[in-house]
Amino acid sequence: MAKYSRLDVWNAVVADGFIPIFYQRDVEISKQIITACAAGGIRLIEFTNRGDFAHRVFAEAAEYFAEHDPRVILGVGSIVDAPTAALYIASGANFIVGPVLNPEIARLCNRRKIAYFPGCSTLGEISQAEELGAEIVKVFPGESVGGPDYIKAILGPCPWTRTLVTGGVAATQDNINAWFKAGVTGIGIGSDLIRKDWIEAGNYAAITEKASQILTWIHEAKIR
Repeated sequence: MAKYSRLDVWNAVVADGFIPIFYQRDVEISKQIITACAAGGIRLIEFTNRGDFAHRVFAEAAEYFAEHDPRVILGVGSIVDAPTAALYIASGANFIVGPVLNPEIARLCNRRKIAYFPGCSTLGEISQAEELGAEIVKVFPGESVGGPDYIKAILGPCPWTRTLVTGGVAATQDNINAWFKAGVTGIGIGSDLIRKDWIEAGNYAAITEKASQILTWIHEAKIR
């Protein structure tokens, strides 16, 4: 069962504006990645459902951090069907993220009071997601659907919409400024933060430093 309610998760996204995204089939490396992100001030972390037995890695990591660092809010991404969502919820997922919108997942998450971030790329999909209870929608792939200009355009007729953008978000101050200036609620960054060369070298301190820097850039972008 999720430790954090959907209200906790949504409020954390609004406050922090950032979710790191990663997949790693080795549970010990996964723990080190999550620890490095948390040391940089990150609360929300998305583990993506990409490989065989990924749910086992997630479940072990979730159990570990529930005991050793309960401030960490772990969720799962790349979820496209309700049975898989249910499997991860039973494994301790605090939020569910999908590349697409699935009404069955929305209903499941509503029943369990779990935050659901459905993937949307059109205003019609965003509107449907909001009707199904999504407080914050994932705009994906962010850069391909139009980048910051697209966010600015959809907020014109729908200023109440809150977006979490992934896909094409770079870990640079200029890019982060552009997204938040356009009006995003949050961003997701994967390989630009959790870099393969850093993992291979065991340089988790670099992840911590970069995570902290991204949070600083987000804070500065919000107050401008």
